[in-house]
Amino acid sequence: MSSNPELSAPPERASASEPVAADAAPSETEIPSTPTPESSEPPAQAARADEEADDDEADDDEAEGVFDEAGLSAEAVLAAAEAADAAERGDEEVEQVPAVLEPEPEPTPYERELHAPHVRPTGEPAEIDPDELDPDALKVVLRLHQHGHQAYMVGGCVRDLLLGRKPKDFDIATSATPNEVRGIFRNCRLIGRRFRLAHVYFKGGKIIEVSTFRANPTELEPVNTGEDEGEPSGEDLLITHDNVFGTAQQDARRRDFTINGLFYDVAEGRVIDYVRGRRDLDERFIRTIGDPEIRMREDPVRILRAVRFAAKLGLDIESRTYAAMEGAVEDLPRCAPARLLEETFRLIRGGVSAPALKLLDALDALKILLPPVNAYLKQHGKEGEKTFYAFAEALDRRVAAGEPLDDAILLATLLMPISRSPGQDESQAQASSQEGGRPSVSHVVEDLLAGFVQSARLPRRIAERCRMLLLAQRTLSGERRRRSAAFKRHPLFQESLTVFEMTVEATSEGREQLDAWKSGEVPPPRADAADSEGSDAGGQRKRRRRRRRRRPSGGGASGEGASSGSSASGSDAGDA
Repeated sequence: MSSNPELSAPPERASASEPVAADAAPSETEIPSTPTPESSEPPAQAARADEEADDDEADDDEAEGVFDEAGLSAEAVLAAAEAADAAERGDEEVEQVPAVLEPEPEPTPYERELHAPHVRPTGEPAEIDPDELDPDALKVVLRLHQHGHQAYMVGGCVRDLLLGRKPKDFDIATSATPNEVRGIFRNCRLIGRRFRLAHVYFKGGKIIEVSTFRANPTELEPVNTGEDEGEPSGEDLLITHDNVFGTAQQDARRRDFTINGLFYDVAEGRVIDYVRGRRDLDERFIRTIGDPEIRMREDPVRILRAVRFAAKLGLDIESRTYAAMEGAVEDLPRCAPARLLEETFRLIRGGVSAPALKLLDALDALKILLPPVNAYLKQHGKEGEKTFYAFAEALDRRVAAGEPLDDAILLATLLMPISRSPGQDESQAQASSQEGGRPSVSHVVEDLLAGFVQSARLPRRIAERCRMLLLAQRTLSGERRRRSAAFKRHPLFQESLTVFEMTVEATSEGREQLDAWKSGEVPPPRADAADSEGSDAGGQRKRRRRRRRRRPSGGGASGEGASSGSSASGSDAGDA
């Protein structure tokens, strides 16, 4: 049986709804290792190849055909995964964006007079300098004012401007309904299932999100929530619907934290604070709006949002809010897995994964969000924590430097310590390889990716890319031997090298191999590579030499032999 190759990908699946699973049938995932015919070569080269065959013939030649096939087909496999993802998104209630958005009409003379004043009617300067506001967001607000609607800049943009930070985006809340917003702006479409939102498009792909004022369903009378009068509501406060229009004050009160409940009236140049968010910004506290026990039980995803704001803004979590977060962790499994995964990714994408994951670990939430990470930290103690957070900090430095990183790279980097861990289930890895399954990483990582795809709507493209990136690390580190031409042709080679760079930063190991790869050379195998592969699985698997094709004048083919020991299966990718 051939050894499992790195950076291989399964063939295209017949069903778009089939998840990426570690226990898929071999007939669906196995890539046949058919050797490719070799061209004629000089006798000297053939003799040299025979001398090297005893050590690495099985790793290089037996897997060469598989690696080439996988490398050349990886783009097609990822394209098929994207098509499957698109098919699953086809039922979302989203209006199609026209290929060419209709341009906005020229402003009327009256509209030209609309502007954000630098001075308030009282003579005081505007609380936020209008020059710091996004001009397109300002245009949306003023246009809504022109048509007789209330409209304010809300949430994170107001919070960040008051903290002296540059907002990532500008959101707007208005009294206009989604259909009214669409009627005002030609470059607009409506999105959403539970609650319709308006996206107004501008040049360069910029999107200004406009939402209609909403009310908190739990604060409405039973008749407004659809419940029969006299029927007890029970203790379950989890919000399952959030589609009730309200007033500006109701919209502020339904938000999660006081620092996110601030509105900015650009026409008046003043901050509207219904929830005492300015006080908490000044005191640098994160505090829920209303009773923290109720607010966390309404939506436990607020635990992740509080963690993200604390890590991103350097704020403290108010004591009652933190206690409510601890109590609501057990309710996280009741939330939609897709929302939990998206909020987890937002932590990682924000460049604050290290402090955020430390806080989630203190809250005992990692066992629900990232079970393999939680198990790794518990199993390896202080040393494991040091290693894992070194990877997270290396990732945060890349994100903070503005380097664009795909979600697959982010996830692969955080899972690298687990893949490197020698404490994985060797019997399962060996059984998977002997059954002819596809190359795999650590079984707990395979299970995690399969679960994300199946229940949390992680795109198959991201799962497959993450898996390939992890498989590539053993080749980059020199634990496996591969021919450089085939390895460098793989479409994910550069991304794999990025993950390897962060591994070197986190562990201070493999610097020579990294420098060699970056200079275009192929590093020699690590000194312990042969010993580790020869001792895997107790020598139960033997490496088989593939028969080499000779020139007709060479006088026959070489004999077929086997060397003692066994090659490591793909499931043992964590052996370091």
